[in-house]
Amino acid sequence: MAKNEDPKLSGLLAADAYSPTQIAFRIGQVALVKARLSPSQTFMLSILAGAFLGLGAQFSTLVISDSTLHLGLTSLIEGVVYSLGFILAVIGGAEVFTGNCLIVMGYLSKRITTRELLNNWVISYAGNFLGSFTMVCWMYTSHQWEFFDHMVGAKAVLIAHKKVNLSFIAAFARGVLCNALICLAVWLCFSGRSVADKIVSILFPIGGFVASGFEQCVSNMYFIPIGIVLRKNEAIVAASEKMAGKPLDLSLLSWKGFFIHNLIPVTLGNIVGGVILVGIIFWFVYLRPHVNLSLSVKRDFWRE
Repeated sequence: MAKNEDPKLSGLLAADAYSPTQIAFRIGQVALVKARLSPSQTFMLSILAGAFLGLGAQFSTLVISDSTLHLGLTSLIEGVVYSLGFILAVIGGAEVFTGNCLIVMGYLSKRITTRELLNNWVISYAGNFLGSFTMVCWMYTSHQWEFFDHMVGAKAVLIAHKKVNLSFIAAFARGVLCNALICLAVWLCFSGRSVADKIVSILFPIGGFVASGFEQCVSNMYFIPIGIVLRKNEAIVAASEKMAGKPLDLSLLSWKGFFIHNLIPVTLGNIVGGVILVGIIFWFVYLRPHVNLSLSVKRDFWRE
């Protein structure tokens, strides 16, 4: 640094990504901010997040509804397109339950209380559900599911049907892997210094979890309810069976099937993947040695 250069200006102009230790401290700071939001703020931002992810979900359903490409390439396109929802949520500052599993790092550093942690999780989960279901209502009202001779609606039903027919263990495991990737995407976002950095950080982890068939509870709050709503439409069911090439048993595509066969095991898996595989491990590596540092030392750390 030049002798007369303003250190604050130098920090603003820095182009390098934040180091892993700096990322961990930044997440700890954000955990404190999130915990101190009022319940109404958290709830409204969570509703927005559910709606944003619903927009990404319907976009990806539309794009792949008539795809004749190889399954792997189709899944890749689906994942990249679906990333729209997370880009909107991250840049818009919305509250996504799965990403908020990372605030456990602030809890372990004793920056937020157990009550603040659980309040954030419960409120964001409820808000995500309401936002996702609101998007289901809008998409149903739009009749977008009629596009391409009902192929968009048929694809939505097939996606939902596949999700509710997973075994408990499979849904749980896919939930674990999914939220590990989501929280790693959040981690990568905190390494960046610009909006472009954050968008690029989101694309591959989020696109990867979708393409790999992993399960996220918030996404499924849109994917499965829209399938439940559309399964009552005879034209959609006929198009779904034509697309699948066989008759379909849609008996599990119900609200009971949604909660019991998918949402519960996937949510549990998401918590394990985000909290343990990412949050606790990164806290142990990067923050645990610094827990007892004085505030002055932490301030000096940020000046650097």
